[in-house]
Amino acid sequence: MSLRALHDLPAPAKLNLFLHVTGRRADGYHLLESVFVLIDWCDTLHFERRDDGLLCRHDLGQPLPAEDLCLRAARALRAAGGVTWGADIWIDKRVPAGAGMGGGSSDAATVLLALNRLWGLRWPRARLLEIAATLGADVPFFVHGHDALAQGVGEQLRAVALPGPRAYAVVKPPVSIATADIFGSPLLRRDSPSVIVAGSLESSALSALASPTGLFGRNDLQSPAEARCHEVGQVAEWLRVRFGNSRMTGSGSAVFSKLDAGALPEATQLEGSLPEGWVGRLCRGLVRHPLADWVE
Repeated sequence: MSLRALHDLPAPAKLNLFLHVTGRRADGYHLLESVFVLIDWCDTLHFERRDDGLLCRHDLGQPLPAEDLCLRAARALRAAGGVTWGADIWIDKRVPAGAGMGGGSSDAATVLLALNRLWGLRWPRARLLEIAATLGADVPFFVHGHDALAQGVGEQLRAVALPGPRAYAVVKPPVSIATADIFGSPLLRRDSPSVIVAGSLESSALSALASPTGLFGRNDLQSPAEARCHEVGQVAEWLRVRFGNSRMTGSGSAVFSKLDAGALPEATQLEGSLPEGWVGRLCRGLVRHPLADWVE
């Protein structure tokens, strides 16, 4: 095996253009409908193969928990593939944690895609998706590699083609929200009607999603998130005043605005105009994961 290292691999974040809770399973998991889109706010990962079988993570930016999704993903792939190799994994963390942008899940997906190649497994996407589903609800989306309509608990994915180019202003306040707290809130609506017809989005939903600034539906998690964390509402209003629309992504606390061409000049100055403690940037839609072609 000649391949010993892979460097500068991206792990892009995601936004939920809408997120409806349509029910709840007997086991307590919530049933969702959402459109996930990839954006160019990315972490960067580097990999080197180890001959001693050890898996070691090195944090180049903010420190991560000792047992994060990246190490869990590496261990799961190694066990499933009967691999004796190890790896050094360096992570330059740029996507804010606790934002609802899937940063940790995206890192785990990049680990699966990278080690599949570094260890010479050459598994197809379907086989990697089986492992991704055991790691968390968002990990399969990043392995899937395309903007997608998500159903079930997030594991049922169907690629969608949204017109581009697309741009978003994304801002996170200096607080994070525990997903379990939001899904456990008595304020959470759990009976949104389905917007799926014959396996695809209704035409009205597609039209709104195709609009430069149209936001279809809502995020059912936003109201309980704002009730628990007033900063989410502050960010939503701050963006709404500037760009005419705003919506929380995932379970928060990041909020985004969909931008038309006229809003781009102001959005390019976003980072310098944020209140103290807020982080944000102008993001572009990716359509496909940068590593999507690494697996079939």
